[in-house]
Amino acid sequence: MTPDHRHVSTADGITLAVDVYAHDDTDRPVALLLHGGGQNRHAWNTTARRLHARGYTVAAYDTRGHGDSDWDPTGTYDMELLAVDLITVRHHIAGDRPTAVVGASMGGMTILTAHRLAPADLWAAVVLVDVTPRMEFDGVRRIVGFMAAHPDGFDTLEVAADVIAAYNPHRPRPDTLDGLHKVLRRRDDGRWVWRWDPAFITSKLDAVHTDPERIDTIADVLLDGARRITAPTLLVRGAQSDLVSPETVAEFRDTVPHAETVDVSGTGHMVAGDDNDAFTAAVAEFLARIPTNEGPL
Repeated sequence: MTPDHRHVSTADGITLAVDVYAHDDTDRPVALLLHGGGQNRHAWNTTARRLHARGYTVAAYDTRGHGDSDWDPTGTYDMELLAVDLITVRHHIAGDRPTAVVGASMGGMTILTAHRLAPADLWAAVVLVDVTPRMEFDGVRRIVGFMAAHPDGFDTLEVAADVIAAYNPHRPRPDTLDGLHKVLRRRDDGRWVWRWDPAFITSKLDAVHTDPERIDTIADVLLDGARRITAPTLLVRGAQSDLVSPETVAEFRDTVPHAETVDVSGTGHMVAGDDNDAFTAAVAEFLARIPTNEGPL
């Protein structure tokens, strides 16, 4: 299915790119998908189509500074700002319909932050993908280090593929390079660069490498958001994740006692990309058990 490509404008003038997988009838429950840092809405293509086939209207959007969405003119990418964007997209796409929100990594952090800014009953269900309020410092440093390692891009897609394969050694290397066009763009000088604003990562680099206490500060804010979750909640963890550990999962369960958790074997931090079949099956099974006034979510 080809999604309907839309644009949503934020209060501060940013245009966000949104793909909507809709049905002829407009009263379907909505699944809103938020990608991780450095990704874009295309990371959800397979999951979006599979959830759409199960009856959901599905929307996936590019966070500001990512993909086809505008870059912030001030280079500001605070979580509060991203959370306001999430709430804006939710109201534009879903209206009064029951809405499940699924966020991977940074997307999950955005969901937790949004709970500090808006009523918890905006969400009929919450799915966090390999993210907890407190994250393992080494895992955070590895992610930020990877994103910052090639600010001037790559000579060829083959070189970029080598770098990505080294970062994800547990994942089979794709047979073709076509998928890289979704995460890289070619500059006028011929070099391939990431489809995100460099300011998104440079603003975080020094703090992550020199100030481990910054992780604890972020955790306190995200834990405050987690305490406000009232919707049925699922935490999906990559069994080989270096960002989310059994200890951080236990803390999350203490904070959100009604949350369910599932580990997806053979996957790391990029759970949906490592094993989309298992990931989507876990999310779809969870959502199917959630009742709403209109029936199962």
